[in-house]
Order: sequence, then C-alpha cells, then structure tokens
Amino acid sequence: MGKWTRRAFITTGLVAGGGVIVGVALRPGNQIKDLAGKVGEEGGQLVHSYVKIDTDNTITAIIPHSEMGQGVQTALGQMLAEELDADWENLLTEEAPALGEYSTYSAGRRYLLAGIDFPEILIPTVDGAMMRVADSLNMQITGGSMSVRTTGALAMRIAGAATREMLEEAAASFWGVPISEVTTENSYLIHAVTNRREPYATFASTIAEMTPSQTPTFKDPSDYKIVGTHKPRRDIPAKVDGSLKFALDVRLPDMLYASVIRSPVSGGSVVLFDKAAALAIDGVVDVIKIPASTIGNAFGGTYSGETVAVVADSYWTANLAIKELDVQWSKTGFESVSSDSIFAQFDRDITSRIERQTDRVEGETDSVFATAAKIIDADYHVPYLAHTCMEPLNATANVRDGNAEVWVGCQNPLGFRRDVAVVLGLEEEAVTLHNHAMGGGFGRKARPDYAIQAAQISQAVGRPVQLIWSREEDVRQDFYRPAVQSRFRAAFDADNNILAWENTYTNKNEPVEAPLIPYAVPAQDIGYVSSPTHVPFGAWRSVDHSQHGFFTESFIDEAAHAAEKDPFEFRAELLKDSPRHLAVLAKAAEEAGWNRMLPAGRGRGISLQESFGSLVAQVVEVTINNGEVAVDRVVAVIDPGLAVAPDGIAAQLESGIIYGLTAALFGEITIEDGAVVQSNFHDYPSVRMNQAPKIETHVINSGNDIGGAGEPGTPGIGPALANAVFDATGIRVRQLPLKNFDLDFRVEETGDVA
Repeated sequence: MGKWTRRAFITTGLVAGGGVIVGVALRPGNQIKDLAGKVGEEGGQLVHSYVKIDTDNTITAIIPHSEMGQGVQTALGQMLAEELDADWENLLTEEAPALGEYSTYSAGRRYLLAGIDFPEILIPTVDGAMMRVADSLNMQITGGSMSVRTTGALAMRIAGAATREMLEEAAASFWGVPISEVTTENSYLIHAVTNRREPYATFASTIAEMTPSQTPTFKDPSDYKIVGTHKPRRDIPAKVDGSLKFALDVRLPDMLYASVIRSPVSGGSVVLFDKAAALAIDGVVDVIKIPASTIGNAFGGTYSGETVAVVADSYWTANLAIKELDVQWSKTGFESVSSDSIFAQFDRDITSRIERQTDRVEGETDSVFATAAKIIDADYHVPYLAHTCMEPLNATANVRDGNAEVWVGCQNPLGFRRDVAVVLGLEEEAVTLHNHAMGGGFGRKARPDYAIQAAQISQAVGRPVQLIWSREEDVRQDFYRPAVQSRFRAAFDADNNILAWENTYTNKNEPVEAPLIPYAVPAQDIGYVSSPTHVPFGAWRSVDHSQHGFFTESFIDEAAHAAEKDPFEFRAELLKDSPRHLAVLAKAAEEAGWNRMLPAGRGRGISLQESFGSLVAQVVEVTINNGEVAVDRVVAVIDPGLAVAPDGIAAQLESGIIYGLTAALFGEITIEDGAVVQSNFHDYPSVRMNQAPKIETHVINSGNDIGGAGEPGTPGIGPALANAVFDATGIRVRQLPLKNFDLDFRVEETGDVA
C-alpha cells in the first residue's frame, strides 16, 4: 500500500464493512479496500484509527499503543468513550496495526511544540506536519509515560468529541430539529422534546460522508462519567483465564525453535566455532552464524553483533545445544575494562571538568561558595542495571518468497517493521508485523535486535522460527541503564540557609530536565561531563530520572541535616512559592504520620520528584535488623493533573515503586574483563512477594495538564529508602544497591558513611 497523503489525522469518516471509521483523511487515489485487508480480524468489521461504529451499535476504539501491563488501552478507551458519550459496556478496544497511519504523531507535537497555542485554523496543518515526521521516523512508540498525555489528550479525545458532534448534526438534520436540542447518552442520540431516540449506528453511513472537526468542543470535566472513575481493565480477564495470546504462544506449521549466543564483550565477532557437538544432539536442525547489523531509529540506534544460533525442533533442545558450542570471539579492546575502572574514569573526568556542559546556571555560585559559612560535598554512584522483563525476549518469524511475517511483543511496532525490512533487504510493505501483549517492557522491548534475529534465522533456514532468548542471554546482552557518578556541593550562610547548589555528573541522557531541582536555591550550577564507555546504553523505566532522583533527593536530605532542620520542613520552606509541589509533599507527610515517633532501629525518609508531567512524593519506613533492611511501608502521593483511570494510576505507582525498590536494594550489573558478570535471578535478584512493603497511594487531581503514570513512581523510592536508612542508623548511603553495605550499626553511631 502506498503512503497516504496525511494533511490531518482526524478529518473525515469512511464506511467499510458496515462500520464507520474516524481518523484518516480520504484523498483521491487512496486504496481503502487495500487498507481494509490489512486491518482487523478476518470476517470482522474494518477497524481503523481511531473509532469504528458497527451496525450493532458496538464502538471500537483503536489504540496506537502497546499493552505491556500498564492498562493503556483501557485508559485511552475511557478518554475516547467519555467525549463520544459512548456506552462503556459496549465499547471495545483493540491495538492498532503496524502501519504508518498509526504513527504516534501526538508525542512529537507534545514535545516539540509544547507551550505553543496555535490558532484553530492552523491545527490541521500542524498535526499533518507532525504526522509526516512521526511516519518518516517510524514512530509508534509506547514509552516515556506519554500515551495518555499525548495520544489521549491530542488524539483520542478529539476523535471522540468530533464523532459525537457529527452524530448530533446528522440526527438534527434527519429529525428536522435544531442541533442544540439533540443530546447524547450511552451511544444513543436523543431528542427529548419529541421523545425520539436512535442508536449511533443509525447514522453511521451519514456521518461517514462528513468531515469531522479537529477542534471540537470538549466536555467540561465536571460532566465526566467515565474519565476519572474506576473501570475494570479490558486486558485482565483474558490474562486471568489464559486466553490472552502473547508472542510466545504463537504456533505455526513446520515451525522450528532457536536459541542464540553473542560475544560476552559487546562488539565481538566470531573468529571460529565448532558446531559438531551441538549438531550431534538429537533434534538439532542447524547451527548458523548471523551477521552483525546496525539500525538507526527513534531510540538512537541498535547494534546487534555477530550471533551464533542453534535451530532445533524444540526450545529445550536448542538451548541445550547452544551450551555445547565452542565459540572463539574476537578481541574488542575492552577486555581489561571493569566496573572499578569505569568508576575511576568517571571520577577522573568529573574532577578534570574538561568540556563541562551546563544544564542550569542561576546566580553567582563561585562567589557564594567563596564566602559561605558552611559547605558540604558528596559523591554519589549508581551501577548499570538490566531490564529483566518477566517475559523473556522472543519473536517468531516466517520469511519466504520475498515477504516476512513477524509475531512479537514490542514497544514500537512500526519501527520494528521498518528495521526488519532494512536488515532483510525488503520493502517495508513486504513485512507484516503482529504485535502482542507483553509481560513487561520497561524500555528493553523498544530495541528490535531480537525480532531482527528471528527474521534472519527464518530467512537462513527457510522455515518459520520462534526465537527465545535464555535468561542468561537477556541479562548479559541487554541495553543497560547507564552507571553514573554525580558530585555535589552546597553552601550555607551563618543562619543555615542554603545559598548555592553545585552538581556535576557523567554523561547526559534523556530527559534533559532530570538533574534539575524544584527547590528555590538562589545560586545553582548544574552540569555534566562526557565519559563514554563500551557498555550498551538503553532506556530503563523513568530513564535518567532513576539516577538523578536518587542523587538530588539524597543530597537535599544531606543539606537538610547540615542545616539542622527536619527534612520535610527544609524541603517545604524551599517550595513555599511552588504550591503544587508543596501540596504533594505535605500530603505524603500527613498520610505517613511524619512527626510520629518510631522506635529504635526504625527510620523514615521522604522524597519529591517531578517527572513526565507528574509530581510524586514518597515516604518510606524501614526496619534495620542485624544489618538487614526491611521496607515496611511506602506512602506515595501523585499529582498527575487528572487521573483518567484512578485504579490504573495506583497500580502503576505500586509497580514503579517495586521496580525501583528492586534496583535500590539489589540491582547491580557489574563488568569484569569487559563483560557482564550477572546471568540470572540468582545473582540479579528482584524483590519477592515476602519482601514487598505495604504501599498506600493517594491521588491529587490538581487540574494541571495530564501527566504520566507508568514511570513517575520509580525515581523517588531509592532516595526515600536511603534517607530512611539514614534516619534509622545514621549511615548515609551514597551508592546503590543497599545489599553491598553492612548496616548493622546502632542509632547512636551517627556520621558513618557508606
């Protein structure tokens, strides 16, 4: 199918298969039948962006985002249904296919054009331009906690409201009444004066000929009936009864299975390998070498080094045989690199401050430090982290006759489709990608290496192949959250008022605002130095907020104690001109009983983080017993502007807290001889059920712009935990994870530093 001209994403309606599709502009020469053949289930109604009204009055919301446990398809369905006045019980949600018409253009508009108030007449052109950009970059991305605040706010609401307006206009014309007298409710149009009532489906064919507005009138939030209320998630029943199909459930005729192995040091290539022992195992079909590939995409590119794959009649056999391979890998020049040498490099580069770049400079920090009554300083470190999604990386591919079909769970279906096509030397239209629900993503499943490998193996053996990565391959061949060092200084006057804040850290990544602080410190100098390493970089839940949240909220706690002030009150004083931040912080302190005394051996810590448009404050309570940390309770307060799905917000907060708690307590990828040491959950553990704290969540709907939910819960748990450990023991932890430190100190032994 050729590219459609997209001056706007939501401009007209189409009729197909008895349904109405809203969202794609029809231009002369467009092949609607071709599109219908690529969208939707066989024998079903055509599903397109973003709305379909079926003849039985069922409405389907087409969601251009992946479902990986975060409940996004339910939340976006709520936003569309609310503006459409749809009957929630008869509204279906379905993930959009990997086609250019479903690029997530609204994310580009939100990030690139934030704060610009366009005249209504220009919005179609602006949206059209952003669609072209997103399409050209193959962006169909789920990540960055952007789905609700971008696609929801800038696409789903518009589609719902525009469709409702067209329905009202069609009904008014049909009944011969003023449009102002037509109302909508539960997927019905109503004219109260004449007591007439018709389902939306009655006017499906009529509104298909109309052009919907891109600037429709939205409901007042006070009239919401669906948004802001708890609606059971659409994906849960199928997960409970086992009927939901993940990519790992795919079974094709004549299908083989594959396991892979790559150089333990990133970038190594195969010098030679002996496959005789592997081929001797019953059930092994072939042992092949896959060439390296480099793909540039919206996530900065993916390098997949040379790979050896074993193909067999079962995964068990393939994985058994991969261990029998004798592979000699080339030298990369990084064989002497270790975690110790990396952090020594970081320390050297921060100290030298060569080519230091700035994030924020306010006031005259040099003069303040020169005359300060008191100065404190500290260095913080965090290690590399892996993603370890519970569902192992897997993809199934069938490449033959110049076409490829791929079944995968990923965070960028359109990008994966393009990348597979590039590596195989095919046109994008020759690749069909079926995206599935995921058992976790966290940024790892935005990288297409595993899907590319599956396609390459299938192409090599000429049969469908399901590739499954072992957990060992997953841990040792990840794209890691980077290790970072961050150095701080703070200056105080004689009255213990903080006057200056200086911070230098290693390696700038996204988002750019992550190192910034919300506190009103008069003089600030925040910047970074470049200190590259060979360890593959990847986005990890909350990205740079996960490191800088720990750094800044731990050091502001140090500043509070240096000022001889309560950590909550110290923060509150610095936030007196930031009422939204202060409200979240105060709510967390109140709900946690901040001023309530705790017995010896127990401690309480607090943190505040602004990330992805949301504010989150957390209070953690811990017990230290024989040097072991038990996290007893977490109180979390979030202001997301508006909680579209309150229960979903709570679930995401809890999830983010557990993910961040795992990192703070246990998470550590170490490097020896240039390679990753860890391999599985025995040496890269996660928080278990019996270690999970009681988590209490509270939501503040401030009315600000909608913020994210999937990631904001993660950054604040590490510093709140470390601050609680200090409160309990007097030990200031400046390096994570906590498992590396002996915390068996009495409360009286204050001042010790880990």
